[in-house]
Amino acid sequence: MILSRVAERIYWMARYIERAENTARIIMVNSNLLLDLPKGIAPGWEPIITITGSSDLFSEHYAEVDERSVAKFLISDKLNPGSILNSLLSARENLRTTRAIVPRGTWEVLNDLHYYAEENKSKILSRKGRYEYLTHIIRSCQLIAGNISGSMSHDQTYEFVRLGRSLERADMTTRVLEVRAGNLLPKLADEFKPFDDIQWKSILESLAAYQMYRRHVHVRVKGSAVMSYLLQDKQFPRSIAHCVNEVENCLRSLPDSDDALRTLGHLQRLVFEADEKDMGRKMLNKFMSKLQVTLGQVHDQLSLAYYQTDRIKEELVETKESSKDRKEFAA
Repeated sequence: MILSRVAERIYWMARYIERAENTARIIMVNSNLLLDLPKGIAPGWEPIITITGSSDLFSEHYAEVDERSVAKFLISDKLNPGSILNSLLSARENLRTTRAIVPRGTWEVLNDLHYYAEENKSKILSRKGRYEYLTHIIRSCQLIAGNISGSMSHDQTYEFVRLGRSLERADMTTRVLEVRAGNLLPKLADEFKPFDDIQWKSILESLAAYQMYRRHVHVRVKGSAVMSYLLQDKQFPRSIAHCVNEVENCLRSLPDSDDALRTLGHLQRLVFEADEKDMGRKMLNKFMSKLQVTLGQVHDQLSLAYYQTDRIKEELVETKESSKDRKEFAA
């Protein structure tokens, strides 16, 4: 079994890399969506802030939810812990202390990406520059994932990479569906309203799912089919079903995973028993919130089982030494 601090850092490295890629993708897709839709229908930039769960933090530092403010906040703002720059910095710091565990090429790509993101952040002020910047972020994150998958031993350490990546992906998918699909669900009774298909397509593109959806579903882009695909398709890597199954496979190869597996089983039942056709906006929000809470519980159980063992041991040693000192003092 690997050291708990190594497992934790590898896990968080994978989460932060995935977070940076996901954030870059939703910003880029939203920019394209605003160009495709008439002004009165376009959703604007506020939903992107909602997806990332940072509405309160954004409102503390920005007066208006406009394109430039949102882009700066989500890409380069050091005050936003979830910004792309901060995510890459956190991923780099977690990997820096565990470089001997992962392929050398992974560190080199991540290190180069971090410096690129920092040195070229001024590009985000123009749409063309932002597109080039975000495309580089996405491709570099995918290069890192491919390097790890193709060059790293698929042992217990690798399982923590998969755990971090899969939980982060599942969380992002729930957030995109909650916010983006939630705004469209009242229209599900009339799938063929103008511009609805463009917005459902943007949901798929936010999760890199459009091409695979068209290949496997074989229907036009419409709400109920998109919801079903992103919730329950077992083969698409960013569907919630695939992500939770990946987490299960990882946990079954690790010791002390019974508590997390029980919670994960509950999560799987929620996903596979869901009927997206009966969901209104209110029900969808409640359902996705429940999934997000359960994903958080799985994370907490991973932390207790694997990441806190060194700290617990240290606390036990300190307690024993303190008790010994008290006895000697009393004597």
